[in-house]
Amino acid sequence: MLNNINNKIEMVKASKLAKTFYNIIAVNNVNFSVYKQECFGLLGPNGAGKTTTVRMIYCFLEPSGGELIVLGKNVLKNPREIKSCIGVCPQENNLDPDLTVWDNLRVFARYFDIGRNEARARCEELLHFVGLFNKKDSRIDELSGGMKRRLIIARSLINKPNLLIMDEPTTGLDPQGKHQVWETIMQLKGQGTTFVLTTHYMDEAAHLCDRIVIMDKGDIIMEGRPRELVENNIGSNVIEIYSSDSEIENYMKSKNLKYEKTKTHYYIYVKGGEKELTEICERFGSEICSLRMANLEDVFLKSTGRELRE
Repeated sequence: MLNNINNKIEMVKASKLAKTFYNIIAVNNVNFSVYKQECFGLLGPNGAGKTTTVRMIYCFLEPSGGELIVLGKNVLKNPREIKSCIGVCPQENNLDPDLTVWDNLRVFARYFDIGRNEARARCEELLHFVGLFNKKDSRIDELSGGMKRRLIIARSLINKPNLLIMDEPTTGLDPQGKHQVWETIMQLKGQGTTFVLTTHYMDEAAHLCDRIVIMDKGDIIMEGRPRELVENNIGSNVIEIYSSDSEIENYMKSKNLKYEKTKTHYYIYVKGGEKELTEICERFGSEICSLRMANLEDVFLKSTGRELRE
């Protein structure tokens, strides 16, 4: 997935980027770069600062400190130029319910001063691309959730952006709708589009993103390729034990196993795990144990904690 970003062309560069709201620090002097033709993921629990960061990238919010360069331009000095060259897919459905599918695209094209003939050609091309041309005369309330998301993606492409920002692109979609959106993103990436993606779905980040950062309380606490983060922080496998028996914890300590404890479970992080699983099953019973592959959600929960965030 990363074979096209070795040229290190920076599409976004944040240097000590900060944002405060009164006395609340939302983003705390973070540094990161997004390279051409990669999908860059911003992950974090609620209130981590990822949405604020994204809003600064597309010039909706001004930074309080540091420097943010998007497509070679400073967001404080050239916001209009930046907005003309990027596309934004917001989390919420903000399509106009009084317009048809076609007119939602056509009207949006006016914001970029796209001429009538070019707008018509772009609308047709994009509706074919997202598989909605046969719905061009439909009202928005006649579309499924997945169709609406694909139409929002089409709308964000009307100005042929160099950078596409997607905020929770599959929230609320069924599995079929989610995978349709994933396929659209992968197609666009193959055509050279660069993405900044926020999501709460770890499988989505692992599937789509070349690199991710995990934010918490305004700071970047982890950065890297998804699979490498899993290997380096968790291992290859996880043994789940559905028990809080203290004897199990004593056993794990005696074996110097790396583990995490919750009110109802133990999670043991291992490279292989078959030997450890067999020993635990023999000692404590096989009905409470299972072995599975480690994933990005394990990394996320280990690094940000398991408590609920408001």
